[in-house]
Amino acid sequence: MKNNTAPVTAKRRFVILDFLRGIALLGIGLANFPEFALYTFQKSEVVEAMPTAGIDYVVKFLQYTFIDGKFYTLFSLLFGIGFSIIISKTPEKGDKGLALFYRRMIFLFLAGLFHLLFLWAGDILVLYASLGLLLPLFRNVSNKKLLVYAGILLLFPVVIDALIVLSGYRLNLAAPAIDASVYFQQKAGITDDNFGIWLLEAETCRDVLKFNWQGSFIRMQEFIEGNRICKVGGLFLLGLYIGRNRIYANLEENMPLLKNIRFYGFLIALPLSVLYAWNAVHDRPFGMIPTAVLYAVSVFPLSFAYISAICLWYLKKKERLLFHVLAAPGRMALTNYIGQSVSGMFIFYGIGLGLGATIGLIYVEIIAAGVFFIQVAGSYVWLHYFQYGLLEWIWRMLTCGKWLKIMKQD
Repeated sequence: MKNNTAPVTAKRRFVILDFLRGIALLGIGLANFPEFALYTFQKSEVVEAMPTAGIDYVVKFLQYTFIDGKFYTLFSLLFGIGFSIIISKTPEKGDKGLALFYRRMIFLFLAGLFHLLFLWAGDILVLYASLGLLLPLFRNVSNKKLLVYAGILLLFPVVIDALIVLSGYRLNLAAPAIDASVYFQQKAGITDDNFGIWLLEAETCRDVLKFNWQGSFIRMQEFIEGNRICKVGGLFLLGLYIGRNRIYANLEENMPLLKNIRFYGFLIALPLSVLYAWNAVHDRPFGMIPTAVLYAVSVFPLSFAYISAICLWYLKKKERLLFHVLAAPGRMALTNYIGQSVSGMFIFYGIGLGLGATIGLIYVEIIAAGVFFIQVAGSYVWLHYFQYGLLEWIWRMLTCGKWLKIMKQD
C-alpha cells in the first residue's frame, strides 16, 4: 500500500500557497524588525530626537494601516489550510496521519520554544503548535459550523474587552504573566532605564537568554491582552474551511467570490484601517471596546482582500517567473522565519553588529525588506539543488521518524 502520509513533494505543491507564504514572510519581517532593532522599546523622547522622526511617523502610520495584524492573519489561514491537506492525504479517516500531525506539532512547539528563549521573545510558533493540537477536534465538524465557530472566535475579543471595561478593569487575565515578567526583570536587573538598550549592550548569549526569559512572559501577556488565542484559533478554523473545500485549488471556479471579497474588503476595510492606524499611533484614544471593534472590522477584512487580490493576480499571470521566485521562500517558511530572527540578532544586537536603538524606523524597514529579498534569492538557489529547506528537512525527519533525502535527484 502506498504511504499517503509522505511529505508533500515539489511536484504536488500548489504554487499559490507557497507564494502567499512568501508574501506573509515579507509582511511579518516588516512587522517584527522594529522590535529586533529595539526601535519599539525606545522612549518617546528618544524616537522624537532621531533625525528621521518625521518620516518615521509616516512609516509607523502606514505600518499600522497596511501591515499590523494583516500578515499573521495570512499565516494563520495558511496553517489551517495546511492541516486540511494533511488530513486529506491520510488513510483510514486519518488515524495514522493524526499521529504524525501530533508529532509534527510537538516538534514545532519545541522549535518555537528554542526560538522564544534563545533567539527572539516575539515567537509565534509556540502558540501555533499549541492551538494546532486542537485542530483535529474540528476535522469532522460541518462546513457551516466551522464558519460559525470561526466567526465567534474572531469577534469574541470584543466581548472579552467589554467585560474588562464593565468590571472597571479589575478583570485582568494577564496578571500572572505580568507578575512573572516583573519578577524575572528584577532578578536579571532589567529596568525601565535599560530595557530599550539591554540587547544592544548584550555581550553574550546568556544576556540574550535573560532578556528573552522575561520577554517570554511579556509575550504571553501580549497574547492574552490582545486576545490572540481567539483570533488565531478562528483563523485556523477558517483556513480549515478553505482547505477542506479546496478553494485554493479551484481559483477559477471561485473567481466571483474572490472578486467580491477583494472589492468589499478594500472598500470597507481600507478606510477603517486608516482610522485604526490613527487610533494606534495616538495611543488609542477611542478606548478599549471601540479599538477591539475597529481591529475586527479592519485588520481581518483587509487581509482577506489582500489574499483575494493576490489570487486573482495569480490567475492572470500564473506563468510568470515572479510567482515561482517569490514562492521559493514560502516553500521553506520555517527556515526563513527563524532566519529572520538570526538576521535581526546579528544586525541589531550587541552580540552582532550592534545597530539597534541607533537608527530610525524608515531604515529598519528598508533593512527588513533587504533581508527578505536576500532570503528570496537564497531560497530560490537552495531549492534548485535541494528538495526542502534545512529546518523543514529536519522537521519532516523528526515527524516521520526516518531518514529523508534532501538532495534533488538528477
